[in-house]
Amino acid sequence: MMENNTMENPKLSVGQVSQSQSMLPYFVKTGGLFLAAVFVAAILPKIFDSRFALSMFNQMGIAIIFALSYNMLLGQGGLLSFGHAVFYGLGGFGAVHVMGMVNNGDLALWTEFLPLAGGLFSMLLGFIFGFISTRRAATPFALITMGIGELLLASSLLLPTFFGGEEGISGDRMTGITLTSFKFAQSIEVYYLILFWMFVCVIAMYLLTKTPLGQMANAVRDNHQRAQFIGYDPHKVRTFQFTLAAFFAGIAGGLFALNYEMVTAENLGMVPSADILMMTVIGGITYFFGPILGAIFITFLQMVVSNVTHAWMLYFGLLFIGMVVWAPDGLAGLIMRHQPIWKANRMKRILPAYGLALAPALLLFLGVIILVEINFHISLSIDPEAPLSIMGISFRAQSFPPWAMGFTLVGVGYFLFRKAGRKVSRAWNTVMAEIKQEGV
Repeated sequence: MMENNTMENPKLSVGQVSQSQSMLPYFVKTGGLFLAAVFVAAILPKIFDSRFALSMFNQMGIAIIFALSYNMLLGQGGLLSFGHAVFYGLGGFGAVHVMGMVNNGDLALWTEFLPLAGGLFSMLLGFIFGFISTRRAATPFALITMGIGELLLASSLLLPTFFGGEEGISGDRMTGITLTSFKFAQSIEVYYLILFWMFVCVIAMYLLTKTPLGQMANAVRDNHQRAQFIGYDPHKVRTFQFTLAAFFAGIAGGLFALNYEMVTAENLGMVPSADILMMTVIGGITYFFGPILGAIFITFLQMVVSNVTHAWMLYFGLLFIGMVVWAPDGLAGLIMRHQPIWKANRMKRILPAYGLALAPALLLFLGVIILVEINFHISLSIDPEAPLSIMGISFRAQSFPPWAMGFTLVGVGYFLFRKAGRKVSRAWNTVMAEIKQEGV
């Protein structure tokens, strides 16, 4: 059939036919992965049915939308923003005000569309702020966005009618106007609403990367002068990209308002902006699925590690520094570096070297944990003289043996990790040389 079509249509070359044939498995594979993700996400609450797990899944879904919207600026547009949480918070405020209007009978809107109201509100303000801030790029753009964030944070106290002052604005998500049988009285119903909007936004943002706007955003990121020479206005491209990023961040904020039924000025501040920057960079800005990995990973650590230690923010800082220095492509980059190896069925050649490096890495990490917890206990705990417990072992933080143990583990772990790292490097270079030689 393909040969007949090629013969009948002289405009369709053999190269185009082969390209279309090669793209078919890609789309089939991508669709299969997407359906698998939908299935796993749908059954997760059935497997992990605790309130803690459900709350974590809800936050992960919101964070995925928020992180992908931020990567529309940083990864695709090359725009480092220090105030992207502004549109996250504005979307939340917009959604909670619309929620109140629905509850008061002033507006008839399905509960399922409340996040969209937050997105549209953020998109409107995103166009205004984006038109101003995207006249400059790089450092000036980052400083302008930070200034906008601080401006709106200060306005939260000056405009209490809209922002609710320090207490924020609360709402009731059980409006009684729904498209489905859900009343949204239970968190599981909110989870499936978040899941729906998450997949809709993921698909929309992925398709946007394939549009002329998405391609030109990449071009402006790489060389704005060349893009201007071929007839595109970098300011307009950045403004449209900024506006769309604000729209999806507003949807995430609207889902936050539905999930917690409250929005405060903290949602506009630097803390959520720093969190989303960390998620995106650790996940990897080079690949589309990088922010998804970062949002899942960091949300999990925030909820789990924060329940274990009060020094969890310090660990996040160390993780962020380590990823920026040694793995600038993030988790997604680390995974995709192995793509030629697993395609050539050579993973078993480097796994033993990874295993040798894992043990000293764990020793090094354990030593860091001991030293961090000791310092935190002595400096910031209520009763520094009380025994400190790490992994079920209690001891006095002021005694010499724990300090010696911590420094010994760090020193020995670092020395052995360096030696194991050389073996990993040799195994990696050998496998890559074989792949290159065989042309796999």
